Amino acid sequence: MLKSATAAALGALALMAPLAAAADAPPPDVLPPVMPWSGASEKLVVPGGDPWITPAEAAGFRTTPSYAETRAWLDRLAAASPLITVATFGKTAEGRDMVFVRASKGGAARPVVLVQAGIHSGEIDGKDAGLMLLRDIALRGKAHLLDKVDLVFVPVLNIDGHESASPWNFLHVRGPEAKGTEGNARNINLNRDYAKLDTPEVQAMVALLRRLDPALYIDCHVSGGFDMQYDVTYTYAGWGKYARHRATALWLEQRFGPTVQAALKKAGHEPIIYPSPIDTREPSRGIRYSPEGPRYSTGYGDFIGVPTVLVENHMLKPYRRRVLGTYVLLEAALKLAAQDSGRITEAKAIDRASRPARLLTRWTPAKQPIGWINAFKGVAFETYRSPTSGRMEQRWLGKPVTFRMPIIGQDPAETVALPKAWLVPAAQTEAIARLRLHGIEFETLDAPRTLHVDTVRLIDPKPATAHDGRIPLDARFEHGQAAANIPAGTVRVPADQPLGLLAAALLEPESQDSFLAWGLFPEVLSAPAGTEDFIMAPILDALLSTNADVRAEFDRKLAAEPQFAGDPEARMAWLATKLPHRDAFSHVYPVKREI
Repeated sequence: MLKSATAAALGALALMAPLAAAADAPPPDVLPPVMPWSGASEKLVVPGGDPWITPAEAAGFRTTPSYAETRAWLDRLAAASPLITVATFGKTAEGRDMVFVRASKGGAARPVVLVQAGIHSGEIDGKDAGLMLLRDIALRGKAHLLDKVDLVFVPVLNIDGHESASPWNFLHVRGPEAKGTEGNARNINLNRDYAKLDTPEVQAMVALLRRLDPALYIDCHVSGGFDMQYDVTYTYAGWGKYARHRATALWLEQRFGPTVQAALKKAGHEPIIYPSPIDTREPSRGIRYSPEGPRYSTGYGDFIGVPTVLVENHMLKPYRRRVLGTYVLLEAALKLAAQDSGRITEAKAIDRASRPARLLTRWTPAKQPIGWINAFKGVAFETYRSPTSGRMEQRWLGKPVTFRMPIIGQDPAETVALPKAWLVPAAQTEAIARLRLHGIEFETLDAPRTLHVDTVRLIDPKPATAHDGRIPLDARFEHGQAAANIPAGTVRVPADQPLGLLAAALLEPESQDSFLAWGLFPEVLSAPAGTEDFIMAPILDALLSTNADVRAEFDRKLAAEPQFAGDPEARMAWLATKLPHRDAFSHVYPVKREI
């Protein structure tokens, strides 16, 4: 990368001066220069005055339509074409109808390509590309795309966020002029909600996934990161060797990737697998390939055996170019899904018949690159000292450069062996309801059973930093095996089922996306029920005098930890954990593991 230390304080101050004039002033234009581009996909834009011009086309891609305008345009298209239907599939947190569009020639059950836009409503390229593609399918000679496959299109998933549009949202994204928010009406990031299902929007989306069981699921986004020459990037869960289900992953890698790459290049675009940066300030340090959990759309698709693609258009490319690239990708995806429907069905069946014995729960960056991109198409930058941060900041120059880019993989750090089943107490209604929303199979015990189980105790549990509408939980775990009486009404979730790996991700305590990790069991943090010190002290004294092992461990702890030695409450609490009776709730994971 080209670097030089240049001062820019005066220029920055001049740019910001108008902001003092009005509280609602738009942000200054500080985005990097646009590199020139023209491609064959420009021919997809209809001329002004066309009766079926989309709102974005009519505005020269400066703006994107409101949800009401989008819905009205789609309703008009449905009235004009028998191929198009519009239906609702849920309501948002603020009560707005969620709609999908189905483009179909009807007939027997057919493979479905499910496309969603606006899960992050400031990343809205997919919506305007989808409107153009639906228009051309319905009225402009592309109905053949529906000969063997249906298109189901969700124009905006995060509708409430979409309707809070502002020029100050998504400042790093070049156009449209006003963009929606990342989070929904509760400021929950919907693309972190697929596992925990806190939001009505993702609950509705998961229900639609179960209803359609698509051949291909595409989630349209816009990237953050760094400047580069590529405009349309895409990826899959666990790119490379990290996918949890291999058959669908191989189809994506061997068929989807090459097909859309060829279509995009032919249309004049610059595609690449999404380069997730290790360090945006020093892009040449490398890009990351890693496993994913089911909190994300792509990770969720991997866990349920549905080929799922994340489209990440490059943030600094003009909106027009990004929308056109999305159109090309979606059209190519429809053609491929129709051509490969049999192969996709086979891959899904293979993955759903698999029964992994272990779940990878933690990983760390590999010490050596797992590969290289020998001529990565980057953009030059220089640095200047910012009076705001006091450090050197980047200024991208709009000049192409190439460099060798390392690919940083991951090494396994922790895996867990899966049990026969998970045993969820009947009182855990919230967790059981979410298992039902996911479509995970379970039975309810109609009589008590004595089972050999693993009971998990939490060591040093503590709340983590709040995010995505939850206060997650951090802990270490201690496993203990014994026979236990399991009461009637307990929900038994077998690992031997098509969604067994998803059940593991939600119910294994070590999983980063488990219900426990997301804070669905806050009662585990409660202290044990107490009693008076004048009762407890002699009981603990008796323990020390009768159990030599406990006494020796206690003496070592006193000698090694002066702060502990001087804290009467800590001393008593520690010894209380050594009593034969243990509190059944405090620091105990309520879900038992049948082994």
